[in-house]
Amino acid sequence: MNPLTSIKGSIATGFVIAIIIALAITGGWNEFSLARWFHFLSGITWIGLLYYFNVVQVPALSAAAADTGGPGGAGITKYVAPRALLWFRWGAVATWLTGAWYLGRGHNFVGAFTLGMGNDPFNPYQLVIGIGAWLGTIMLFNVWVLIWPNQKKILGLVPATDPEKAQARKVALYASRTNFILSIPMLMCMGGASHGLPF
Repeated sequence: MNPLTSIKGSIATGFVIAIIIALAITGGWNEFSLARWFHFLSGITWIGLLYYFNVVQVPALSAAAADTGGPGGAGITKYVAPRALLWFRWGAVATWLTGAWYLGRGHNFVGAFTLGMGNDPFNPYQLVIGIGAWLGTIMLFNVWVLIWPNQKKILGLVPATDPEKAQARKVALYASRTNFILSIPMLMCMGGASHGLPF
């Protein structure tokens, strides 16, 4: 079996290589490291697709709609968007759950969501990671409560009138752009909590 011929084969091969490297270097993982690794993987999937939608797909669909002689965006909306949205919304769930696992395993879950305010002395790590966690939580809400229900109308997965589709496009776009904006400080906080803020 050639792992390059399927996405499942490629994912499985990537995991096998990562496990071999971890075993060769350290003899294995602890739960804390495993939670962090899964959080990174799921986060890259989620945020990567968020950037794809905002930087590539939405502008491409706008250009396709404006091109009266072109092929239009039917191929994207029929074949690409539903698959990308599947990975996007479940990547959001996996990112939040693995982040919660990571924070809980490090005894920082409550401290993060209270922004380190319940500690004496004050915990700056929990403040920074907590801001990132709250931004990620808002983004998860937007994915499941605003983006996905409206995308189902746009893609014709649920019945909707033309005015309802127009409203759904606006809500989904604004929620997605909000997530795009929030991802920038969220990523700064997530990385900055352990590696120092960029200022």
